[in-house]
Amino acid sequence: GGGGPSEAPAGKSLKSYNYRVVMICGDAEMEMRGRCSAGQRVLCSLIIRLALADSFCVNCGILALDEPTTNLDGPNIRGLAEALSGLIEARRQTSRFQLVLITHDEAFVDHLCRLQVADWYYHIHKDDSGCSKIE
Repeated sequence: GGGGPSEAPAGKSLKSYNYRVVMICGDAEMEMRGRCSAGQRVLCSLIIRLALADSFCVNCGILALDEPTTNLDGPNIRGLAEALSGLIEARRQTSRFQLVLITHDEAFVDHLCRLQVADWYYHIHKDDSGCSKIE
């Protein structure tokens, strides 16, 4: 759901929107605020961001996700990888689409590789002298 924009004091226009996020379990609609785990909040945030990107960024060629698997359990990590795979496949026709994914979760990267969604990726790590290496 949502509400309309509100005005800021002193004549400055500042828009804010009231909204709520609900989870549907069977036939019941449950408000997520205060009722979900950290992993569910992360997953919900990612779903909302992906939906907004899909809706408003039709001609936008880049999507950046920083540590998207934080607090997610195994099934949700795999689900996120599969959702990203679907998004990448749908956007593959857009020559300018790029996904920037920052993660320490090598199992997540391995799952994305098994789904064959990336043309290439860079692995950045520190060598024995503490310098960053890109491979």
